Amino acid sequence: MISSVQNVSNLSMTRALGAVDTENSASSSAAAMSGAAGAANGMSFASVMGNMASEAVNSLKGAESMSFAGIKGTATTREVVDSMLQAEQTLQTAIAIRDKVVSAFLEVTKMQM
Repeated sequence: MISSVQNVSNLSMTRALGAVDTENSASSSAAAMSGAAGAANGMSFASVMGNMASEAVNSLKGAESMSFAGIKGTATTREVVDSMLQAEQTLQTAIAIRDKVVSAFLEVTKMQM
């Protein structure tokens, strides 16, 4: 399932946003920056969303690998729990953003031309 989430970056290619670089992932602090700071740095909305999606995938993959390390006994219970809680928070954030994007899209489609 995690590998199918990586296909989010392909959406930029199908929406004629091919010039947007979605392969580079920003640090966690860059993902948490506001939209105004992103605009000041010259980042587009598509690149910010692409970076957030790739960081969400990386977080979920890290939690998955940490859970396997916990099963093998190479990671402590605390590390596994911290990783899982971080992945859960990332997933809830991604779901909230998706809901807001869908809601905004529905509002735009209801507008009269």
